[in-house]
Amino acid sequence: MKAVTVIGIGDDGCVGLSSKAMGAVARARVLAGGERHLDFFPQFDGERIIIKNDIVRTAEKIAELSAEHTICVLASGDPLFFGIGNLILKKVGRDHVEFIPAPSSVQNAFSKIGVKWDDASFLSLHGRPIEGLITKLQSISKIACLTDETNSPPKIAKYLLNYSETDWKAFVCENLGGKEEKVREFELETLAETSDISDLNVIILIRKDPNWKPSPLLPFLAEDEYAKRLPKKGLITKKEVRILSLSALEIRPDSLVWDIGAGSGAVSIEAARIAKEGKVYAIEVDSEGIEICQQNILSHKTDNVHLIHGKAPQVLADLPAPDCVFIGGSKGNMKEIIELSFQRLSMGGCLVANAITLDNVSEAYKTFRDMDLIPEVSLINISRGQKLADYLRYEALNPIHIFKIRKS
Repeated sequence: MKAVTVIGIGDDGCVGLSSKAMGAVARARVLAGGERHLDFFPQFDGERIIIKNDIVRTAEKIAELSAEHTICVLASGDPLFFGIGNLILKKVGRDHVEFIPAPSSVQNAFSKIGVKWDDASFLSLHGRPIEGLITKLQSISKIACLTDETNSPPKIAKYLLNYSETDWKAFVCENLGGKEEKVREFELETLAETSDISDLNVIILIRKDPNWKPSPLLPFLAEDEYAKRLPKKGLITKKEVRILSLSALEIRPDSLVWDIGAGSGAVSIEAARIAKEGKVYAIEVDSEGIEICQQNILSHKTDNVHLIHGKAPQVLADLPAPDCVFIGGSKGNMKEIIELSFQRLSMGGCLVANAITLDNVSEAYKTFRDMDLIPEVSLINISRGQKLADYLRYEALNPIHIFKIRKS
C-alpha cells in the first residue's frame, strides 16, 4: 500500500465504493476529505483532516504526515478530473500516491441525460472567473461546467443571455448518486430565474441547432462589421492587414495580449478568438472609441477582452506582462510605447507596430535602432476590386508598414 491513496466517492457514499477502496480506508491511520465525505465513515477512529478552504496548506499537511502514516484522501468522483488529485501528486510525489477513481460527476451527468460525451468540452468554473466563457463557447457545441456558489447555473444562464447566447439547451444535474438526485432541462431564460438548485451540481449546455458550425479562426469580417458609427469609419485595421499583423504576433491559445490604440476593437476581438484561454487588454484613450469597443465586444461575443480607458504608455504600467503587443495607435508616443512595451514583454514574445504616416514609420524605426534592435519590416500595399459601371477597377488602400520584433 502506498503512503497516500486518493479515493473517488459519490453521493451514495460507501455503497458505491469497491472492496479495494474500503480496504484502503480500513488500513489508513489518517482520513482526509470534505465534511460530507468524512460523514460516510463515522466508525473511523484515526486522525481526520477536513479539506475545506486552504486546500494547498491541507495538501502540504497530508504530505508531511505521509512520511509516517498511511493516509486516505476522499474526493468527489474522479480525483484527477478537476479535483484535488493533481495537487496531492505535486506535494507527495507520484511514486507515493495511488488513485482509486469513481465515475466523475460529468460522466454521471451525461449518463443521466442520455447523451454521448466523447465529443464534449469541459470547464470548471469552481473558484475560477467566468470571464472568457463566452469566447470559448464560440468554438463549442456541447460543454459540461462544474460550478460554485458564485458561478451557479442561474448566474451562468444570465451571463449567456447578456451576450445573446440563446441557442442552448441547459441540463442541470444535482446531487448525482444521492437520495436527492435531480435532473432537469431548462431554457436559459427560465434557468436564469430559478432559485431552488443545489450547490452540488453540474450544468451541461448543448446547442439547439444540430448543424451549427464555429466561425472561421482567421480574420474574415469586413471593416463595416466593427466600425458601426461614422466617426470611426476608416479608423480601423483593414482585414488584410489584420491577418498579417495577427500572424506576426504569434498568438497562442493561452497568450496575454496588449492591443494599444484599440480603436473599434477589431484586432482585440480577432486576437481574443485565437487566445480563447488567454486575455486581451484593449487600450483606448478616446471615450467614443471605448463605447464602440464595448459594443463590438458584446456583439462579437469575446468576453476575454478587457477594456482599458487611458493613454499609453501611462496605463501600461499596471497591466500584467504581455506575451504579444500590438501597437495600432500611439497618439504621438510611439517611442515611449515601444520602449515600455518591449521592456514588459515576456521572453520569446512578439511586438508588432503598424505605422501609416511617414512620421510614425521614421520614429518607430529609429526607436528600434536606438534600442540595438533590427526589426522585421514589411510594407503592405493592398488594392481591392471596386465596381465601375459594368467594369471592375482596383482601389488602393493606404500603404502600411508592419514592424515586428521577437524578444529573445
